[in-house]
Amino acid sequence: MRAALITQLGEPPSTADRDKPVVQPDHVVVDVLAAPITPLDLLCASGTSYFGAPATPYIPGVQGIGTVGGRAVWFPTSAGMAAGNGSMAEKALVRQEDLVFLPDDVPPVAMAALGLSAVAAHMALTWRGELKPDECVIVLGCGAVGQAAIQLARAAGAGRVVAAARSAKGRERAVRAGADAVLALDADDLAEQFRGESADLLLDPLFGPPAAAAAQALRPGGRWVNLGGSAGETCPITSSTLRSRSLKLSGYTNNELSTQQRAEAISTIAHLAAQGQLSVDHEVVPLADVTEAWNRQGHGRIVLVP
Repeated sequence: MRAALITQLGEPPSTADRDKPVVQPDHVVVDVLAAPITPLDLLCASGTSYFGAPATPYIPGVQGIGTVGGRAVWFPTSAGMAAGNGSMAEKALVRQEDLVFLPDDVPPVAMAALGLSAVAAHMALTWRGELKPDECVIVLGCGAVGQAAIQLARAAGAGRVVAAARSAKGRERAVRAGADAVLALDADDLAEQFRGESADLLLDPLFGPPAAAAAQALRPGGRWVNLGGSAGETCPITSSTLRSRSLKLSGYTNNELSTQQRAEAISTIAHLAAQGQLSVDHEVVPLADVTEAWNRQGHGRIVLVP
C-alpha cells in the first residue's frame, strides 16, 4: 500500500510502499478515506514533543476517517506518541474500542478536517468551560479550533460570540463562522480591542499577551479555559486581575478524555456536520503530495486523501 513515511525526525514525510497492516487481537484494519495533517502530527514528527522522540520510520497521522465493513468511522492512532503507525496511508490498524461509527451522510473530508480540533473546542466550551445558555464567549484565534468553537458556542446556546484573530484571513474565517463581533489581535493596543466587551467565558488556544488582554473583558467570576500557547508559553496577567474578579483559570487537553467522552464528542460533531451546522476551512490534497502539503502547514487545515 502507499503511505506517508517519516524516515528522519524534523524532516517532512514522503510517500513510500509499505506492507498492509496485519490484523491483531482487538484491532481492525480501516480503509482510510481522509487523514488531516494537524499541529500534533508536526510536533511529534519534530522529535521535540513531550511524548519523546518516536522511532523511525513510521507512518504519521493521529486521526482519520475511513470505513470498516462498508460503514464510515472516525478513528484515532498513537502515531508519533507511541509505537505504531498512523492514518496517512491507504489502510490503518486501529483498536476496535477506539472506532466511532458515523452517520451515513457525514462528508468524510469535512469530518476529517474537524476531528479532534472540534472535540477540543466542544469539550473546552461545555465540559471544562461550563457554558450556559445566553452567556457571552470570547474565542481567541481562528484556526480549526477557533472556527469550530464559534459555531459550537452558538449551537450550545451562547447569546454572543466574540472572535479575535491575528491575521486578516483569520478574521475573515471568524466572520464566515458566524461571530457576532471580530477583533484584531495584530493591533498595537490589544487592551483597547477588548474594551467595551463583557464576557462570561474565554476560550484561549493562544495564551501570551492576547489572552492577558482578553481576560480584562471577563466579568466577575468569569471562566478562562486555556487550550494552547501558540502566542506564548507565558502570559503577562496580573495577580490583581485574577483576584479582583475572582476569575477561574483552567487548562484543557484532549488527552484527559475517556474513550467514551471522546466518542460522544465525535458523535455530536458528526451530527452537526451532517446537518450543515459545523465546518472548518480545509484543503484536499492527494496523499502522493504529502511532502509539499506538510511543508506549507500553517495556512489552513490540509486533509490528505489516498
